[in-house]
Amino acid sequence: MKAYRIPLIVALGIATAPAVAAEVDLSLTSESVKGQFNAMNTSSELQFGAGYTYHEGSRHILNGDFYAQGRTAIGNLPTTAGIGLRGIGWDDDAVDGGAVMPGGFATLNIPRVPGLSFTGRLHFAPSILSFGDSDRMTSLELRTSYRIIRNAEVFAGYRYLNTDFEGAGDLNLDEGILAGMKLLF
Repeated sequence: MKAYRIPLIVALGIATAPAVAAEVDLSLTSESVKGQFNAMNTSSELQFGAGYTYHEGSRHILNGDFYAQGRTAIGNLPTTAGIGLRGIGWDDDAVDGGAVMPGGFATLNIPRVPGLSFTGRLHFAPSILSFGDSDRMTSLELRTSYRIIRNAEVFAGYRYLNTDFEGAGDLNLDEGILAGMKLLF
């Protein structure tokens, strides 16, 4: 994986942001930093995005997302939900792999506390959808967000990305408590 490609992808994403509604999401754990660019906002019927995670110890993780999304309600809580695919490719010193992971997300807004929301994302790939050294892959992210101004929010949560190796156990590619911010264009 060439390191010069990452700044190029981010620059293209930021350059096209004024043309469409977009989000840039930056988060940190104690061992990783992640940047995510989503090209459409929550009122769009489709969502696509790309992200990059650098994990301490020279592990690089790329993701590409594609979802059909819409607004609904769970109980009386306004919710944005999406179902689709997350593609993950990762590279470590001696091993690499990836997967195409079906899954989805839901963001619940709390009307009694304007600006407060809870988001959950879950994706799973069995061995048939995994490649390289990955045999299976699981991705989970839970977060609580608070919109501090119209076009920015802060969040905290938990991220877990794990892959299994055929007959050799598993590896947590990224795991930990996270904090970050999201900028909306």
